[in-house]
Order: sequence, then C-alpha cells, then structure tokens
Amino acid sequence: MICRFTVSRLATAACAAAALTLAAPGRAVHTAEYKPISNEAEFRQAMTELSNWGRWGADDELGASNLITPAKRKQAAALVKEGLSVSLAHDVIQEDAADGGTRLDRVVVNVSPSGASDRYQYSGTYHGAIHSHLDAVDCHVMFEGKGYNGRPMEDIKAAGGCPKGSILAQRNGIFTRAILFDATRLPGKATPQGWLEPGTAIHARDLEALEKIQRVKVAPGDVILLYTGRWKRRAALGPWKTAEGFAGYQADVAYFMKERGVSFIGHDAWNDVAPHGFPPAVGLPLHRLALVALGVSIFDNLDFEEAVAVARRLNRWEFLFTAAPLRIEKGMGSPLNPIATF
Repeated sequence: MICRFTVSRLATAACAAAALTLAAPGRAVHTAEYKPISNEAEFRQAMTELSNWGRWGADDELGASNLITPAKRKQAAALVKEGLSVSLAHDVIQEDAADGGTRLDRVVVNVSPSGASDRYQYSGTYHGAIHSHLDAVDCHVMFEGKGYNGRPMEDIKAAGGCPKGSILAQRNGIFTRAILFDATRLPGKATPQGWLEPGTAIHARDLEALEKIQRVKVAPGDVILLYTGRWKRRAALGPWKTAEGFAGYQADVAYFMKERGVSFIGHDAWNDVAPHGFPPAVGLPLHRLALVALGVSIFDNLDFEEAVAVARRLNRWEFLFTAAPLRIEKGMGSPLNPIATF
C-alpha cells in the first residue's frame, strides 16, 4: 500500500491505519511515501507539481514565508525556556581556502588617538559554499530564465537588480520555529568521527525518521535545518574542494517541504547533496525546486556545531529562530548571523 502526498487528511489517516495492519512486526512504518526525484524527467515533473506560483498572488515577494503568521510567531516565542541564545553562522572567512572561492577583505583604514575604523569588502560574491547567507526568494536562482512566480530574467536586466522578491522583502526579519535535524543520528550515515562524508544523501524518508528519533514534527511556517558535521570535518581534515561534494538534502525532500509547509531550509553547506547525479541543465536540483517552484528561501553555509551541542544536552531540537537580513534594495541575498534561542 502506497500513501501519496496528494491524498486528503482523512485518506491519509485511513491509509496509515491500513499500513499499520499490513506491516510486519518490528518493521518501521511510514505514513507517506514521497515520489522519487532521481532524473531530469522526475525533476521537471516535480517543478510543475510543487509549484506555488500564484498561491499568494501574482505580486507576492515572500513565498513560503507567508506561512509564518502572527500566531506562528507567538508559538515560536513560547519555545524560549532557558533563555539561551546561540549563533548559527560561521566566522566570516578572511583567507583563501579550497572551499572558499571568495573571502572578506578586512582593511584597517584609520587608527588615531580617538579611535579606529576598518572597511569590509568581499573579494567576490558572498553566494557559494563558504559564507553564511540567505538567498532571496527570487532572481538568484532561476530555471530556464524564470524565477519564483514566473519572473523573467529580462526584468532583472532591466531593473539592474532584483525588482520583485529581493532580500528587501525580508526587511522585517524572520521570527519563527526551527527544527534542527541531526543527520549523524541516522543509523549507518555518520562516520565514527561524527560527520557525514561528502555525497551522503538525506532523503524525505530520512527526515521522517529523524522526526521519530528526535521526537519532533515539522509544521507549517517552520524552518528546517540539517546538520551534517561539515564544519567539524573541515576542522579535523582541513578544507576540501567543492568538486568533492557535500552531504546534504536529496531532491525528493522538496515533496516533504510542500506537504509540511516549510518556510525556509538551511544547512551547514549549500543544502543540495553533491555529487547529485543530475545533468547541468538541472544544476542544484533542490535549490531550483525550493526557490523557483516552492518559493522557499535557503540559508547556506550555517554552522550548527554549538547549537547541536546545546540541543543534545537539553534533548530539545526545536527553538526560536531569528534572522535579520540586510536592507538592500534589489539585493539577491544577504550575509547574516541567524540566532537559535532555547
């Protein structure tokens, strides 16, 4: 018996009950099976099936963050029990590195008896695989010349930036519930040192398994964050070339995101597992499914080492998540320092 993501709630309940009856004793039971996304044809089908274009109107600039309602923010605020805040960003890289591509040039421009000042300037884009940042919902990632809600690349050229769905749309900040998934807790996934090796894929079914392991349940308006131990591995073995890949989300996670109403996703590298096996025409499949089809903005290159340590100590994997992107008109993203508050 297969319970598809498209069935109604009543049908889902009935299907789950039947699955419990049919399952062999001791076998894990899933209430849903998600369609595979393992080739270009399945990717294109998912781009159509999962599309949120027009869901919040033709001029929408927030995408799935529309699911973060006032009630959701109040619920998130109530998660603060210990009053303990933890950064979810990595230190800004200021030196060349194999996985960097760009760095922050920090220059002292003045020192005097009354004080000092400095200048910050990236040597290239903050997008990529090293700097903690948030992708704007539109413009940064497109598929066949169109971004979220069908906005064409010609509009970006004409405007000299992102005219709709830019990072400025998030100027009032992000304040919601987050769930931190610790992928090292999945049986058979982690190394003895406590990280996932590059190329290790986390599927939708793995997120369901982690919900059971960590006793959490993703709900509409949530941010989901995936810990793979990228920075722990980097500290132990040194930086590695991005061509060697990263552990991360497999593309079928997009079906989980749509079903659960995820508002943002985040990861300790660039979110997509790599290598991912898709042709160049697809590129990073989850980036395109999330940003272009679903309107789900992406936090890249976050650092969860401290947050994971706190979550393990408290045995709490949900917390208040806050982030404040820079107010950049027509910007396609923003470096930032998200905060987890337990």
